[in-house]
Amino acid sequence: MTLSKPGADSGIYQMKVTLKWSRPPIWRRILVSGGTTLEALHWILQIVMGWGNEHLHQFHVGAIRYTDLTTVEMDPFETEDKDESKVKLSSVARRPKSKLIYEYDFGDGWMHELLVEKILPTEPHTHYPACVAGRGACPPEDCGGIGGYYDKLEAIRDPRHPEHEDIIDWMGADFDPDKFDLDSINKALKRIRK
Repeated sequence: MTLSKPGADSGIYQMKVTLKWSRPPIWRRILVSGGTTLEALHWILQIVMGWGNEHLHQFHVGAIRYTDLTTVEMDPFETEDKDESKVKLSSVARRPKSKLIYEYDFGDGWMHELLVEKILPTEPHTHYPACVAGRGACPPEDCGGIGGYYDKLEAIRDPRHPEHEDIIDWMGADFDPDKFDLDSINKALKRIRK
């Protein structure tokens, strides 16, 4: 997987990525070249959100799904699945206010809304992709979706909850649902730029 070099024709997409149904919202604001493939965008989203790439994923643009076709079984009657490695962001989100959905882990069903806020010119000496803001920690993998995540947070906060100790052992005593480390995210993004 390689990242596209920012070009004058594709612009830099400022996108807000929000984990749907999270309250308070768990979100990230990223800058990424419009020439980035959806395959590369998947890896960027894994880093900025904090996921571990342990599950399948797909992008939804209207009725069309874009995914890694090597990891999914194709339904011979399904004609809407497309190869994410052949599609650039700029071809599915052509203007500001465009939206697409990134679904990660079909069991837990983590749905992310990707909103194109602006399309900016490339800034010299600026590295892309980059995360410029965000809020909230990524939920742990395999915690049962957004409902399961909030159930586990409730158990952590209530020492009398019957699963309190088990959940603390599983999530870690130092898990902070408000933690967001912009520097760590950008260090990880820097590694994929190389």
